[in-house]
Amino acid sequence: MLIVMQDPRFLDLTKQLVDYSIDLKRGEKVLLHLVDVPDEMAIALIRQVRAKKGIPFVKTESGRVNREMLAGASDDQYKLIAKHQLYEMKDMDAYIAIRGSHNICETSDVSAAMMKTAMSHVGKVVNHRVKKTKWCVLRWPHPSMAQQAGMSTEAFEDFYFDVCLADYKSMLPAMNHLKKLMEKTDEVHIKNEGTDLKFSIKGIPAVVCGGNYNIPDGEVFTAPVKNSVEGYITHNAPTVYQGVPFDKVYLEFKKGKIVKAEAGSQTKELNRILDADAGARFIGEFALGFHPGIMQPMRDILFDEKIAGSFHFTPGQAYEEADNGNRSQVHWDMVTIQRKDYGGGEIYFDGKLIRENGFFLAKNLAGLNF
Repeated sequence: MLIVMQDPRFLDLTKQLVDYSIDLKRGEKVLLHLVDVPDEMAIALIRQVRAKKGIPFVKTESGRVNREMLAGASDDQYKLIAKHQLYEMKDMDAYIAIRGSHNICETSDVSAAMMKTAMSHVGKVVNHRVKKTKWCVLRWPHPSMAQQAGMSTEAFEDFYFDVCLADYKSMLPAMNHLKKLMEKTDEVHIKNEGTDLKFSIKGIPAVVCGGNYNIPDGEVFTAPVKNSVEGYITHNAPTVYQGVPFDKVYLEFKKGKIVKAEAGSQTKELNRILDADAGARFIGEFALGFHPGIMQPMRDILFDEKIAGSFHFTPGQAYEEADNGNRSQVHWDMVTIQRKDYGGGEIYFDGKLIRENGFFLAKNLAGLNF
């Protein structure tokens, strides 16, 4: 008889995902979409879904195989793939995706044309999943992620489970206060080294992210009024988009549009992405991040956008829950950290300082401080 030793934290994570994040109910169908995830985690998820009297469906993939498919993508091929994926998704009540990556740059040599072909069709599946199902997306801690974070594999695994299993529910009262404050605000003014940015968020809803859609979580997001962004910004957190790494992205805005974009040796590639369509040079999201356990960037946006004392500003597609009307195939969260160890910074709402050097100043927001 083969005995498989399972990390007990797997069970804790499955309960977080199934019981809390998607709040699975009896008889609901859930698609478990797993990319380079160990069998033991897949089995733990299936068992937890069944324990909640749900019906599990499993789709497993490999990052290397996905790259090979993308490298030869054709319009007819991905149109048919998306048709079948959409048919499957329409039959689901919930969706959990755990995405591992042995190499974060696996798709870096896939041509822009091939990537655009695939995304133009698969995006329809994503839109249905986001709008019509209960969903949650997270990463899996491969050694490549530990390397990104500059940590040993064991230390990174401990970090991963600690931040994924955070008590999000206890943060909700302060998050709801921040939501109300943002929804009362007209002008936002952000200042830090290399950044002096003004824009309006008047009339656009703010959305609380407390462990329901992403794990790890910890942000409240909205969007700027599309044509209101003025000034310039320098993002001090590194980023990866479509498998390509970028550092110190600098953007200038006039009437909401990015009119200048630089990223050192990757400036040409940056502008290629921002020229993907008319909406890619406008901003679709503004969010404040505050997960107390995530302090350093690691080129993984599901972690980096939640960094304590950070905000992110997103060229491209707006979310319908906080819609400013911008439409694009691009949605690229770019992060700036304003803690003292990253040079500090200030955020003003209608002229009032609400966060300084990464710390919220109001008592009812103190629960979001690291």
